[in-house]
Amino acid sequence: MEVLENTMIKNIISQSLEDSMTYEEYRTLVSNLVEEQSTTGNEKTEALINFTMLNDRRMKRWDKTVKLSEDTVERIKSFNKKVTWLVLTESWCGDAAHIVPVIDKVAKLNNKIDYRIVLRDDNDKLMDQFLTNGGRAIPKLIMIDNETNEVVNTFGPRPTVATEMVKAYKAEHGQLTSEFKEDLQRWYNKDKGQSTVDDLVNLLG
Repeated sequence: MEVLENTMIKNIISQSLEDSMTYEEYRTLVSNLVEEQSTTGNEKTEALINFTMLNDRRMKRWDKTVKLSEDTVERIKSFNKKVTWLVLTESWCGDAAHIVPVIDKVAKLNNKIDYRIVLRDDNDKLMDQFLTNGGRAIPKLIMIDNETNEVVNTFGPRPTVATEMVKAYKAEHGQLTSEFKEDLQRWYNKDKGQSTVDDLVNLLG
């Protein structure tokens, strides 16, 4: 049964990779959607269109400003296995706007890391294999060993520190409020991508 399931997951991943895009292609897609006043995903509400516009600005900022320490750069460059980082996302997702550009910064430092992006709503079967607490939370990074096509690790939808913040707030208040979500955006800005970098480096071992 496990072997069958493993084969099924590999097939789903393989199909998604065929339709995947590079980070640069994703950034072009989002910029074009902003021009068209549209968004990725099955829903095209005004709110989601506005989030796409906001996230395009966020990603532009992170593309220019994310910095990595010399020690971190060395650790990333020393990684010696060929892997694919397949990321599920959507243009309207606030967490993704802060995380997806940081993944690009890390992946670019090592040509053994192939960074590919797919849209969640176009890849239901893939998303449903990598739920977070039963939910289709994004961004979700799936780390695949290129030699065996095995999934060796995952990351997301948030860095560990932010995940703990969300968990603690939900435990106390039952759900995330708009005020908390604003606080979380401020935390991302203050953190400058460093918590995401730390988690990605840990993925590499």
